[in-house]
Amino acid sequence: MEFGACARVFNVNQPTPYLTPISSSCQLLKSPPNTSNASFHISVSLPHRDFTCKAAVKDNSILNVGAVEKWPDTVSIVQVKEMSAEFSHELELSSLTALCPLDGRYWAKVKDLAPYMSEYGLIRFRVLVEVKWLLKLSQIPEVIEVPSFSEEAQSYLQGLIDGFREADALEVKKIEKVTNHDVKAVEYFLKQRCQSHPEIAKVLEFFHFACTSEDINNLAHALMLKEAMATVIYPVMDGLIKAIQNMAESQAHIPMLSRTHGQPASPTTLGKEMAVFSDRLSRERVVASQIEMLGKFAGAVGNYNAHLVAYPDVNWPQIAEEFVTSLGLCFNPYVTQIEPHDYMARLFHSVIRFNNILIDFDRDVWGYISLGYFKQITKAGEIGSSTMPHKVNPIDFENSEGNLGLANGGLSHLSTKLPISRWQRDLTDSTVIRNIGVGLGHSLLAYKSAIQGITKLQVNEASLTKDLDQSWEVLAEPIQTVMRRYGVPEPYEKLKELTRGRGVTKDSITKFIESLEIPIEAKTNLLKLTPHSYLGAAVHLARNVNRTVDWVNGAKV
Repeated sequence: MEFGACARVFNVNQPTPYLTPISSSCQLLKSPPNTSNASFHISVSLPHRDFTCKAAVKDNSILNVGAVEKWPDTVSIVQVKEMSAEFSHELELSSLTALCPLDGRYWAKVKDLAPYMSEYGLIRFRVLVEVKWLLKLSQIPEVIEVPSFSEEAQSYLQGLIDGFREADALEVKKIEKVTNHDVKAVEYFLKQRCQSHPEIAKVLEFFHFACTSEDINNLAHALMLKEAMATVIYPVMDGLIKAIQNMAESQAHIPMLSRTHGQPASPTTLGKEMAVFSDRLSRERVVASQIEMLGKFAGAVGNYNAHLVAYPDVNWPQIAEEFVTSLGLCFNPYVTQIEPHDYMARLFHSVIRFNNILIDFDRDVWGYISLGYFKQITKAGEIGSSTMPHKVNPIDFENSEGNLGLANGGLSHLSTKLPISRWQRDLTDSTVIRNIGVGLGHSLLAYKSAIQGITKLQVNEASLTKDLDQSWEVLAEPIQTVMRRYGVPEPYEKLKELTRGRGVTKDSITKFIESLEIPIEAKTNLLKLTPHSYLGAAVHLARNVNRTVDWVNGAKV
């Protein structure tokens, strides 16, 4: 409970009551008049304690504020403010107190990203890079001060990576409180862990040798992204694409009235419309997976300055390329202090495009639910509306759409900000890049919400049939097209006169077709047409969408 609500200063010329409670219950007994030298009272109710505040107003300021009555002691507003601080919650971080809902309400749905995109994940990958660099130095013949490690020493160093746990990350954070530098804290942590090892202890100062912090960070961030995308994001993307593809195949034969500009248009099938989204998402999924994750390891300003002073005979650009590629990344040879992050912009823009396609899907399905084309399977105990018991809201698709918007906002800023750095570097990217997990987290949440929504959908063929039965005007297109084939003059104009602004029925369409001077076979074929059968190649396209997707490791190629 916060008690600071009464301590505000208000403009007495404001015609409305001035007191806006924070948590406590506050009531304005009398509004200050629009004149100076006025007084007013405020009644404040707190748990088990009530008191009245009395204030004199002069020249639009509150003077001589005090509080008495129903309180054992005289209490000033200043004291009430102090009590507010006393009683304010000293909250521990939990799902209820997290500022970001990804770490609170939605934690269970996005926690798979935590090993990669969290502070823990960043520290873990920094440790990996530092250890791997020391091992690489031991393999360079010219660096005689770091001889080849024994198998036991190599195993010990690898164990620092494989055995890295949350407790180790907390130890790094303790060191950081002293160093006030996060990367240096990792270096000191490794030195502490290795000082008892007789072989590694001799080369402790070669941890972080010739490195700038960004040499470590850029590789750690690239590894975080690579692992998070490959292990968490891409599999869920693939699951979403597959779920929509399954809809396309199972609903391939179900006729549906199209709507262009919101108006009835040539029929399609429900499955074919799902196939469109399956194919669009697949294409963008491939684009994302083909983007190279780049890394640099070229020192303070990208020139290997310190490296060459210490060991002038070593081909450091080649060593750097070998090291970066050994981590499974692609090497960027032309950099400043930072890797320019252009690849991140490409990746995030691709994810944004994938998300935009999914927003389109979410909105279309939402609309189909609204039209009654889909019913939603209900779950026992679930409530759709707090006041309207009949409602089953399409909340999964709404949650998906909302989170996609949040994801795209964050990823868009990352895409435009990260590639820009003043001269050889500035630090504006440092705090921004820590939010990669936020954009990916909202994306992951959105994908899972859409998948969950799809599992609840049930086709309502009666509603689809009803709309088609009432839309015979859509046959104007094939009729006028056949009329063109056989040279009937002004076919478009004649169909326009028949259909525009008029009720069109099966009978009126039949009479029009019978009146046409076209070959009997053509007339017979037109008479067989109905809004249900005028589907073109929609069924074929929907049923064969899987043939346009060659699934290799979950991706379309």
